Amino acid sequence: MKKLYGALFLLSIIWSTSFLFIKLLLNDIGPEAIVFYRCFFGAMTLLIIMLIKKVKIDYKNLPKMSLIIVISLFNHAIPWLFLSFSETHLQSNEAAVLNAFTPIATLIIGYFFFSQKIHKKQWIGLMIGIVGLMIMMNLNPSTIFSDNIIYSILMLFVTFCYGLGSHLTKKYLQKIDVMIVSFLTLGISGVFGFFYMIIVGKGTLKPFVNFEVFSGVFGLGVICSGLAYLLFYYMVKEGSAEFATMVTYIVPVFASIWGFFFLSEPLSFKMILGLLIVLLGVFITNSKQKSKMNNSKANAAS
Repeated sequence: MKKLYGALFLLSIIWSTSFLFIKLLLNDIGPEAIVFYRCFFGAMTLLIIMLIKKVKIDYKNLPKMSLIIVISLFNHAIPWLFLSFSETHLQSNEAAVLNAFTPIATLIIGYFFFSQKIHKKQWIGLMIGIVGLMIMMNLNPSTIFSDNIIYSILMLFVTFCYGLGSHLTKKYLQKIDVMIVSFLTLGISGVFGFFYMIIVGKGTLKPFVNFEVFSGVFGLGVICSGLAYLLFYYMVKEGSAEFATMVTYIVPVFASIWGFFFLSEPLSFKMILGLLIVLLGVFITNSKQKSKMNNSKANAAS
């Protein structure tokens, strides 16, 4: 569990910058190109690592390609496109707060489509976490949904995509190497992203001729996608889909910290209080799962 929690917080730090990168890139290349270049740079990063480590893909032991394509689309291409579109009208911190509904969406999808039970303690922890986020960001549901309702709904749709993708990954790609899963899903999403970008006439080479755009795409693709999804799929594989998506709870916390140190944004008492409440919610939600995992390990050892 120490490794899982370490991965959780490291991924939270990394993904907290993705909303900033998207916001900065929107005016230069648009949502369509953001999706393609994010997937492309992420997949290329993993390909280089795989070549260095001489990791080979055993296609005979992979599930059907149609299934991998579906998982790829729901984990990357579809949610990233709608997330980028939502940030054309929503502030990055509003998008991050709405994205924190992913654990709830994951529980709901698990209950209706994967025969998983929702325990009372999980709901309590999730609700506590939501309260912490609202306190920290000084937001409430009315301020988020009062304007641009369509784009707020798009962000909620993003959370259900993440939830479904996580469950499908856990169920069908459990036995596949984390690096291979990351490379295949990002690569397939990149292919779809490329054709979509070209079809809608939004193709651009700006990342290769403009250093600022390249820097943003590099950070979003290499760090926030290629390397980050190694951590995410590791948490899905070694923990659970619910545990992995808890990262969306902590991302707004670190996003506020980035703003404090790099943008001189004030760090208020509400933000600190909210951080503590969010962490409490994460602990409560996963305490039952933690004991289950420990019991499983004990039974296996005996």
